[in-house]
Amino acid sequence: MLYRPVTRFLSTAPQCLTPPANPIIRWSSHFAPPRPHVNPGKKVTISKLQSLYRGNEPIAVLTAYDFPSGLVADAAGMDVVLVGDSLAMVALGMEDTDSVTMEEMLVHCRSVARAVTRAFLIADLPMGYYEVSPEQAVQSVMRMVKEGHVNAVKMEGGEEMAPTIRRITEAGIPVMAHIGLTPQRQHSLSGFRVQGKSAAGAVKVLRDAIAVQEAGAFMILVEAVPAEVAAIVTKRLRVPTIGIGSGNGCSGQVLVQVDMTGNFPPGRFMPKFVKTFANVWGEALRGIEEYKRQVKARDFPDVDYSYEIPEEELVKFRDSVGGGLRRKVESE
Repeated sequence: MLYRPVTRFLSTAPQCLTPPANPIIRWSSHFAPPRPHVNPGKKVTISKLQSLYRGNEPIAVLTAYDFPSGLVADAAGMDVVLVGDSLAMVALGMEDTDSVTMEEMLVHCRSVARAVTRAFLIADLPMGYYEVSPEQAVQSVMRMVKEGHVNAVKMEGGEEMAPTIRRITEAGIPVMAHIGLTPQRQHSLSGFRVQGKSAAGAVKVLRDAIAVQEAGAFMILVEAVPAEVAAIVTKRLRVPTIGIGSGNGCSGQVLVQVDMTGNFPPGRFMPKFVKTFANVWGEALRGIEEYKRQVKARDFPDVDYSYEIPEEELVKFRDSVGGGLRRKVESE
């Protein structure tokens, strides 16, 4: 059964709330104003990233997984925003990245894309959607770009993924490679372990880096590799490297936003390479606890947070319902 809006029963339609002048407040529960431009400036492109690389200016990368996290990353001036498959844990509560699906990634990509207007936007290809064949990978990448509205994709793997990277770049889609520790393959790596700690391991990291570069990757994420090894690898390449747990010699750095902002409960395990720059959890918890206290004490909402009715209209309302209420009480 369909129900008509309640305004059907009103003699005069209620006054509409006026949308806020500040377009930043897009996630207000009442309004969805036009796309915010909180960080005006030219859109970051691959050419801009290459310019930063040639000028030896570190490239700042941060993950985001929804509209608010994308908005704040863009507002802070990130060069690149990455919709990482780490959202499986930090946004969806999963145990690892292996479980997240393409459909889930696409939802989060679109959410972040609505917020990010300046930074270059990259998304992870989730496990199971690119390893079977280059053709499968191209189909997945096309979905990411067309349905997720991202500028490029990131995929894990070294030499063995070079043919796939080449096929994707030939299709016109930029690829960021991911070598070193590759979380989607954690089980074959015996868990989350630093890669390249032996001479042979370091050689493999270098070989992987060169292979994905020659296949067409425009940038390479290097994860959990000794700083000295990552620095040497970076110097041997013609494309920028983005480090995470790989020292200061890379061309740029990336962290997971939830980790670096401290938006997690105390006692959570953190990798050695994570530096916490804020205490979002503590501030949010304090605010929510204070909200609960004020609700329980009936201190909120007070008059400043409530709407008013003209006194004469209130009198009419009371008169119109008073008799009915009395009759109901008497009948009971």
